[in-house]
Order: sequence, then C-alpha cells, then structure tokens
Amino acid sequence: MTENNGERTVRGWIWNENVQPFLAILSRYAGYDFDGTDWQAVELGLEATDDEHPDRWYGYPLVGSDHHIEVHLARAVGGDEVSVRMTGTSDPELLLRADTLIAAFAA
Repeated sequence: MTENNGERTVRGWIWNENVQPFLAILSRYAGYDFDGTDWQAVELGLEATDDEHPDRWYGYPLVGSDHHIEVHLARAVGGDEVSVRMTGTSDPELLLRADTLIAAFAA
C-alpha cells in the first residue's frame, strides 16, 4: 500500500480468471452493483493493456453508495497475471479488504 495526498493505493496482481469475481466482490464492498454490462466493458478494456506501460492500463470506476473507487488493470504480456491498482479511498476497512482480495485471487 502506498499513500499520496492522504489517498492510499492498493497494488498487486491476480490471475486473469479471477478478474470478474474480484471486481464483483470489491464492488459489493463499495456499495456498487457490478453486472454483466460492467464486465463486458472491463473485458474489452483489458484487451489492449500492458502492465509494463503505464499509459496502457485500463481504469474502471466503481461508484457505489458507500465508496467511489477507481480500479486500474493491465495484463502481463505473455502471462496469465493481471496487475491491479485501486485508488480513491482512505477508508482503512476497504483498503484491508481490497488488499486481502488481491492476495486471495493471486493464490
């Protein structure tokens, strides 16, 4: 976890097949209803990403009733990993939950 102007960032990586369940659970924590339309947008957005190039990450907002967070994702070229970065909150409980989700979906 890193901090910038009071806002913390959670980072890590998860397996590609875990991106949809990761976002669905994280959305629930934010109070957002992540549905099939959201997944289609993320799936398309991920296609041209590359985690080695900062300008080729895909950002998706999760604007819920409890939190407004931004999730940035990028695939590892030639691998099955997806790098994850979450910003937009300083709430310690949400940060811990996000960090735990990333660790679980990387296992």
